[in-house]
Amino acid sequence: MYKSKEDRDIVISKGGGDGDGDVASSSGKTKILHPPIESHWHLPPQDKHRPSSSMSNLGLKTMIKFRDSFKKLGGSSSSISSNKSLKTVLGGVRDPKDEKVVECFRELLFLEGQLPPQHNDYHTLLRFLRMRDFDFTKAKDAFLSYLKWREDYMVDAIPKEFKFEEYEAVKKCYPHGYHGVDRYGRPVYIERIGMVDLNKLLQVTTLQRFARYHVSEQEKTLNLRYPACSLAAKRHVASTTSILDVNGVGLANFSKPARYLFMEIQKIDSNYYPETLNRLFIVNAGSGFKMLWKAVKAFLDTRTLAKIQVLGYNYQSNLLDVVDQSNLPTFLGGGCTCSDYGGCLLSDKGPWNNPDITEMLQAISADDNGVNNYEENGNLDSDEGLLRNIKIKALEAEFREANKKIQALEAALEEAKIVLKELGQHVEELRSIPWEG
Repeated sequence: MYKSKEDRDIVISKGGGDGDGDVASSSGKTKILHPPIESHWHLPPQDKHRPSSSMSNLGLKTMIKFRDSFKKLGGSSSSISSNKSLKTVLGGVRDPKDEKVVECFRELLFLEGQLPPQHNDYHTLLRFLRMRDFDFTKAKDAFLSYLKWREDYMVDAIPKEFKFEEYEAVKKCYPHGYHGVDRYGRPVYIERIGMVDLNKLLQVTTLQRFARYHVSEQEKTLNLRYPACSLAAKRHVASTTSILDVNGVGLANFSKPARYLFMEIQKIDSNYYPETLNRLFIVNAGSGFKMLWKAVKAFLDTRTLAKIQVLGYNYQSNLLDVVDQSNLPTFLGGGCTCSDYGGCLLSDKGPWNNPDITEMLQAISADDNGVNNYEENGNLDSDEGLLRNIKIKALEAEFREANKKIQALEAALEEAKIVLKELGQHVEELRSIPWEG
């Protein structure tokens, strides 16, 4: 694409998941490359020209009307209708084939007593199915591993109990952050790896605390950023477009602490937050990074590699195809400085900081007991939905009781087998005794 040899693209894959495809992994097994996770819930396009990633005035006015309906109508049926309309935007239109597969997977987990209500979420289950190419056994193992990790790592307590007081100090020696949205409406995440001072980072925090902070940001993205972006874009948003600036990065940067942090973050993201990466652009890749990349990519999943595009120094046109100039910092060729916040990576700029949008999310979550359930609980307001939940709880209790009885019967059967075995041995011993006639 570029004439200069030094600035030539180092393309791992130009595909960001725009279509289905297969790719061979290092083990020789073929992995399926699924389309972007939102592609199953695209709303019909309004026009064919390239959309701007900025929220339109019309879209904002429409959302504010929904918000005002909550205020004016309170608990009326009209308020419920508006609530459902917002939830339709948040959850998107489901692909019928995916919905059938997810429902079968849900029943499998439910019947085995391995589906906690707070994680009975359509899109979460779909992520794990896609992660394992819709292999139920492998997807179940991955999902159960995820549940155990959340319990062991006490993820649910992090938002309330984990305080990252060193946040500002960390930002200075590890420039990173969310900044605006791409042209589809996905949040854009940026890191300036070449400016990371690992020695200073370890002076202001620990690798363990930084990993915990990373988890808190992932939870915020799932529970706040994606829903907010969905409302702003008026369509389902469920993945992130990421940009890594690796200017000046080489093998010397891959020290032991750096390797630990990279492996820990990679493990968390790939195992517990699958299918949340839409595209990853690595920019300003020089000769030093090329050598490092050969070592780093060995730790990445095949499907993740297919979403990565490594670029040289003339990358601006690639980014502008995906992200509007207003949402790109000047150091990446955009027009934003966020001077009021001390820099773009300190601003956390995005729809998730729009008061009108966060107010609407709070109105929705008031009925759903938390924003993280926004996708799944579209009909909890209705009597039918309430009755369905009551039936589910009753069935859960019956299945638990049935499982207990089955376990008791299995234990009794094992005891009977032992007794029969001993009795058989005793019979054989009696037969071996000579009888005098």
